[in-house]
Amino acid sequence: MIVGLGNPGPKYRQTRHNLGWMVLERVAYRWNLEFFNCDLAWEACTEFKGIPVLLVCPIAWMNQTGPVVRAILDRQRLTHSDLTIVYDDLDLPLGAIRIKTRGSAGGHNGLRSVLDSLGSDEFFRLKLGIGRPEGLVETVDYVLSPFTAGESEVLDKVLDRSVDALECLIEDGPTVAMNRFHSSR
Repeated sequence: MIVGLGNPGPKYRQTRHNLGWMVLERVAYRWNLEFFNCDLAWEACTEFKGIPVLLVCPIAWMNQTGPVVRAILDRQRLTHSDLTIVYDDLDLPLGAIRIKTRGSAGGHNGLRSVLDSLGSDEFFRLKLGIGRPEGLVETVDYVLSPFTAGESEVLDKVLDRSVDALECLIEDGPTVAMNRFHSSR
């Protein structure tokens, strides 16, 4: 199960904090999938190289994502070890990718909600850099703002590279994916 973190509604669709959703939309585009509204989330189900994959974009506010993730894992009879969370990271520069197998929330409220609901940090994460705001811009305003026109080329590349990373993670596992896709940009 791959979960893209974001906030629901058109107002947030292209914001930095919805980078997780954007990646899953790019996966769906590449794999020719369609999302369906399944009560708690937009979901798409398929197989990749013979491995069943469920894409999930929770229809919940970022900081309330955990109970949705837990409910869908339970419904699908999956465990946290079957889970990958895709999300934005302020502490990485725009375009950077990191894959982790465990760890803390690092100040990310959506990830904190997932950690609290699962009671475990043992799941995969695909962290995508958005960088920190410059000047006096508040963090909350920054993460809820859209990417600038000047960032669009980097954004397009990181979305494609993120799909590549997820495909590698599914097919080859975390060690290979980390070695191949960790980047500073």
